[in-house]
Amino acid sequence: MATVAHDLSQTVSVPARCGSLLQQTLQRLEGLCEQPPVILCNEAHRFLVMDQLQQRHAEILIEPQGRDTAPAIALAALRAMQTLPSDDEAPLLLVLSADQVIDDVTAFHTAVRQLMPAVQAGQFGTIGITPDAPATAYGYIRLAEALATGVHAVQHFVEKPDQQRAQRYLDSGDYLWNSGMFLIRADRYLEEMARFQPQMLQACEQAMAGVQEDLGFLRINAEAFLGSPADSIDYALLEPMTELDDKAVVVARLDGGWNDLGSWSALWEVASKDALGNAMLGAGEVIHQDTRDSLVFSDQRLVTTLGMDNTVIVDTADALLVARKDQVQAVKQIVAQVQQAGRSEHHQHREVFRPWGKYDAIDRGQRYQVKRITVNPGARLSLQKHHHRAEHWIVVSGTAEVTNGDQTYLVTENESTYIPIGQLHSLANPGVIPLEIIEVQSGAYLGEDDIVRMTPYS
Repeated sequence: MATVAHDLSQTVSVPARCGSLLQQTLQRLEGLCEQPPVILCNEAHRFLVMDQLQQRHAEILIEPQGRDTAPAIALAALRAMQTLPSDDEAPLLLVLSADQVIDDVTAFHTAVRQLMPAVQAGQFGTIGITPDAPATAYGYIRLAEALATGVHAVQHFVEKPDQQRAQRYLDSGDYLWNSGMFLIRADRYLEEMARFQPQMLQACEQAMAGVQEDLGFLRINAEAFLGSPADSIDYALLEPMTELDDKAVVVARLDGGWNDLGSWSALWEVASKDALGNAMLGAGEVIHQDTRDSLVFSDQRLVTTLGMDNTVIVDTADALLVARKDQVQAVKQIVAQVQQAGRSEHHQHREVFRPWGKYDAIDRGQRYQVKRITVNPGARLSLQKHHHRAEHWIVVSGTAEVTNGDQTYLVTENESTYIPIGQLHSLANPGVIPLEIIEVQSGAYLGEDDIVRMTPYS
């Protein structure tokens, strides 16, 4: 059984749990899936995902642009069939989002295994969550007849209801929350895609026909993929399937300990809290007074609060968010305003991951920019030059191997070196600990596109 992890949206660590949400998703598979996972993410997240894997073996498939879950799963199914030995049966795909919390991993494994016989026989499987409140943030699944231990047929899928309908669903006992987790046989997924979404399947097939490896990632044919309609698996396949066959989709129940962390208020719900109901997350320090039922995330700086109630405060190097907990679902509207204003914070971040490590753009002004650069042990930046800027490197920790024109030399802690404009240069970490340097750029133009690479990353 292969695993598809999709929609990396957060990498924060949740208190009382181990690792980021993506890492928790992968840890959850131990003892359940033997095959390496396939992780789908966008271009901006690719090196962050690689860093999060921490030497785990996985295939990372880059989506040129999000097209929702139906095309993403199609890419994974096509990849699974591409790599399938000729004498093997089609694999089962366990499709998971990388932004969910599941406390009872044993119950999760049980639900997956309960679905396996039906899925191996060709049905589509999903996991439903026993609701404990009339939630309006989730879709619902209406149960039909029981088919096996813990497994029901799905009568139909229901959109996110209003409060009144959600209460009726809860009172009836006939509905589960739609978790967005699926178990599907790869070849059956493609068959149903051909039946209901032929244009989507054709675009995905053309995209995967041109797949290429690039720095450990799998790049598909972007132009072909962008020709695919955007749709969720629910709309594209599951709903039309259940309309034609009342046993086409089956569901296993998962009781409790689940949360879809689609908002900061959802993160507050699962986080550890103090006696006043406050959750304090992040590396920065938080001091609060007369503050209740609030979440404060501080990336670095000291954050203080006074007289706050039911509030979310998120302070990162890129931006500051202050909102009532019951309003944070509308953050997409704020992102749209940021985009309309021509700003870049919604897609460009101070901290940027690269195959050799990362950099943090800590300061910038007219004709200068300062970065904190971390190079992983054994990693090397490309041999390159710049037409418009010079660079001054100061080693903070570790040892740098510097190529500067026709010279190669070592620079150790508290030492520095200077790279003139137009000079070919490279930086490597020959040591066994991370190399950290401060880079001061100066010149008329400091854009990232002023890089002429003579060699690729290594």
